[in-house]
Order: sequence, then C-alpha cells, then structure tokens
Amino acid sequence: MFGLIPFRTNNDLQEAGDSFERFVNNFFNDDFAPVFHGRSDLRADIKESKDNFTVKVDLPGVKKEDIAIDYNNNNLVISAKRNEEKNENEENYIRKERSYGEFTRSFYVENIEEENIKAKFNDGELEITLPKKNKNIENSRKIAIE
Repeated sequence: MFGLIPFRTNNDLQEAGDSFERFVNNFFNDDFAPVFHGRSDLRADIKESKDNFTVKVDLPGVKKEDIAIDYNNNNLVISAKRNEEKNENEENYIRKERSYGEFTRSFYVENIEEENIKAKFNDGELEITLPKKNKNIENSRKIAIE
C-alpha cells in the first residue's frame, strides 16, 4: 500500500507563521483531490515556419472518430471525447486518475488557406498543418526603443 501514496516534492521555503496558508495550499493541491486542479487535457505545441503553422496535440486514449477539428473565422477549434469504459463488476479502486469527458481547445490563427488544412492522427498524437496564404509576409517588425 505504501507505493500508492502520492508524494509532493515541494522545496519552497516557507516562514514559520504560514501554517494556515500551508494548510490551505496542501488541501487544494492534494493529489487525491484532482477536481481542484485547473489542468486542461488538451496540451498543444504550435510551431510556425515560413510556409505553415503546425499544431500538435496529445490525445492519449482518444479514438480518431471522437476528434473534431473546425476552422471558422480564423479560429481553429479542436474537440475530443474520451469515453469511460463501464464495467458491470464492482471493483475496489484505490485511486482513479484517468479522466473522461469532452475537451475543447481553440486557437486564433489568421492568414490560412482553409481548403489546404491537413490533419493526421497517429499513436495518440494529433498533428494539424495549416498552410499560410501569404507566405512572403513578415510576421514580425522591428520596434524602435525611445
């Protein structure tokens, strides 16, 4: 049973008078109370090159048919659904951390050739390629410092 207890390794130095604050922080940051964590289950990496944007999203445990991608009014919206496997047998779970439900992320991306957007899903990773319309436009400009 000892191996099932979560430990938080937090090396923050706190003053002796912070015991109430430490109590509150420990309660809301307890690994056994994941409901209080504001974590999003759609983590994304976005890379820009001269010709396109590439968005990579980790979607472990999601089936390809449960993913929806929409590009409308310069907004890329990615939605995914992870279904819970229901088992008729009563089981004694000590801890359940896998999350189930619907997840959505949206990104504002302009200057895109909508008809040439491509997506592929392989081994739990979704990769979306968004080709740019005007590939020669510089997206950055020098700003003078006064």
